[in-house]
Amino acid sequence: MLNYRLQRLFSLAGAPVIRLCEGRYGVTRREFRLLSLVVEGGAMSPSRLSELAHLDATRSSRVVAALVHKQLVLRDVQHADRRCALIAATPKGRELHRQLFPQIAEINRRMVSVLDAAQLESLDEVLSTLTHHAQALNDSIFLDVSADRGRWRGRRTED
Repeated sequence: MLNYRLQRLFSLAGAPVIRLCEGRYGVTRREFRLLSLVVEGGAMSPSRLSELAHLDATRSSRVVAALVHKQLVLRDVQHADRRCALIAATPKGRELHRQLFPQIAEINRRMVSVLDAAQLESLDEVLSTLTHHAQALNDSIFLDVSADRGRWRGRRTED
């Protein structure tokens, strides 16, 4: 199953990144991902940040709150309307990114170092094709059903 294999690869390849982020720098991988988007893309609205990070608004808001608490980003409310804000990296956040990003890039480089140039090109092409197809499937399958992961937990079925 493709999803299982991709998840397994993601878990194995991501483990060193998680240990580095959390163990050495005190941030989660998700926090670093959002911080990176703000450092690289400049100040942006929370909704734009959620969109770029592929996170729902609630989850993104929690991550931003953690980053604010750690003084890695600022949430600047515009015009006294809390719905209108900009998220921007602090100097501390930019410094963390400057230190951590090259280390994560090196982990990724080492991960793909077993592939030759042709394999890397093929992998990139395959991943792009699958990503576009997954988006199309996502936009067309089971639109009448929404996920409710907690709905079925703890329920026993009668036989």
